Amino acid sequence: MQDQHANGTQQIAGVIRDAGDLAVSAGRTDLAARLSQAGERLTDPAIRVIVVGEFKQGKSKLINALVNAPACPVDDDVATTVPTTVGYAAEPSAWVTEKPAAAGAAPSRRRIELDELTNWVSERGNPGNERDILSAEVLLPREILRGGLQLVDSPGVGGLESANFLATLSALSSAHAVLLVSDASQEYTEPELQFLRHAMRISPNVAAVLAKTDLYPDWRTIEQIDRAHLTEDGDVPLFSVSSDLRLLAAELQDRALNDESGFPALVAHLRREVLGRAESIHQRGAVHDLMSVVDQLGISLHAELNALQHPEDTPRMIAELEAAKAKADEFRGRSARWQVTLSDGIADLVADMEHDVRDRLRKVQREAEQAIDEGDPGPIWDQIREWLEQRVTAAVSETFVWTDERSRWLAEEVAELFSKDESEIPIVDVSDIGGVLDPVDDIAGLDAGQLSAGEKIYIGVRGSYGGVLMVGLATGLIGMALINPLSLLAGVLVGRRAYREDMGNRLSRRQQEAKMIVRRYIDEVTFQVGKQLKDRLRLVQRGARDHFGSLAEELHSSLSDALLKARQAASGFTATRDQRVQQLQKRIDELERVRREIPALPEHAAVSARFAPRAVTAGSRDRGPR
Repeated sequence: MQDQHANGTQQIAGVIRDAGDLAVSAGRTDLAARLSQAGERLTDPAIRVIVVGEFKQGKSKLINALVNAPACPVDDDVATTVPTTVGYAAEPSAWVTEKPAAAGAAPSRRRIELDELTNWVSERGNPGNERDILSAEVLLPREILRGGLQLVDSPGVGGLESANFLATLSALSSAHAVLLVSDASQEYTEPELQFLRHAMRISPNVAAVLAKTDLYPDWRTIEQIDRAHLTEDGDVPLFSVSSDLRLLAAELQDRALNDESGFPALVAHLRREVLGRAESIHQRGAVHDLMSVVDQLGISLHAELNALQHPEDTPRMIAELEAAKAKADEFRGRSARWQVTLSDGIADLVADMEHDVRDRLRKVQREAEQAIDEGDPGPIWDQIREWLEQRVTAAVSETFVWTDERSRWLAEEVAELFSKDESEIPIVDVSDIGGVLDPVDDIAGLDAGQLSAGEKIYIGVRGSYGGVLMVGLATGLIGMALINPLSLLAGVLVGRRAYREDMGNRLSRRQQEAKMIVRRYIDEVTFQVGKQLKDRLRLVQRGARDHFGSLAEELHSSLSDALLKARQAASGFTATRDQRVQQLQKRIDELERVRREIPALPEHAAVSARFAPRAVTAGSRDRGPR
């Protein structure tokens, strides 16, 4: 199957070169540039497979076993902190991309030694990513990577409360496939299932991997339980593998041991369901571009030829071309239906997004304030902070996923309005949430409210002083000393009450302070998330506008050229007419030859799944596309 895709790619690339030459000879540099971009996408398709999962589940070793090389650092105390991409190159090398030193500057890319990679991408060598590394890239001469496959080793998501959960979720939209890795020590946790549901709503191709089967004798029981979970959430394939057995089989060249490792099925899935489908999508897009360019090149040729051969029909043909050109002008204008739909859709989506994120975070705020009112937040503030971060992260991620679904639906609706035959939809990574919560300060600390013995005695003595003095003065009228049993008893009672009142006031102040901390944090998150999502939705609008606008410009140029050629042919000299007819017929024959060489790709629903309109799921809170 891979050979068939490779042959199809080579055939289409040859036709693109021929069609590009015809476009250049016709003076249509815009169409030639479009074909050049299609050829680049076809010959160098980057197919990203992101490997995700909790910490220490075997993600890095899984990638190493797939490529049979120590591409990603692996150790008992090593955790990946920087996304690492493993791709193909004739010579092995490693690179890191660093954050820019100044605001507005471009990130810098640095080459490093392969054996130093651990010092850049792991928690042990780069704790907390103190070196400000954005990503790392490892290039290896491996056959499985030659077709454009790129394996991305992501940091452990660490549950819904982890910042890495958001960072990893942001990469799913740009990935062709996702592998969720979990070891065989236990069944899926709730955070893993939640992440899986998000991944299935964003990525077109999700698979699960049960790792470390060699370490746990009861892994088949865990596999059965996990399959039941996957069946509930959808049709997700599960592959049980042992990376250690795979690496040992490669070292010993033992085919039976390799089969026992479970990797042949996973590799077949990557080649058939990921590489095969992605290449089919690239080929389908290139064929679409070819057909569109050939049709547009043929408009002016056929118009001029018909004007020369059938001058009696020229007025009718010119009238039809003028009507078509006027329609193309409408496509270019801001009042075009697709332009209006795009503008209104983005405005509606921004309003819905702001309401959605505020609604979710206000619910979190109400739950937090209710929990604070139920007791003393001081002693359990660390648990409240952890819970708050988890709930906020879950709410923000759900909003991003929902907005991503809505933006894709909007792009597809605009494409359908623009042209029934247009299938190449510009997918913009709207769910990218990298950096959304970076500017937000950590949740502030809170006084635990624990008093020392001296402080408690001081509060009691300070309260009892008034009772002793008041009763002592009263009893002094009957000849008793200031300090007497009655005044001491009154001091104890008044001091006890004062102590309780002081503790109540302190608790009330801590509760109010805790609520203020929660509100400030929610407000800051709402502000940052709203700003980031608005920026991304503007990118959606600009990307769709530029994409379809360029197509409208190409169509307008083709019709204008056809109209000009038809008018020139109608007023041309008879002496050169026969010669021009022969030239036009020759060029039309060349164009038809190119058209016949364009391969017909079989329609397959799974191939175009990434571009098919998706219904908004129940997780979108019943706010479907309008």
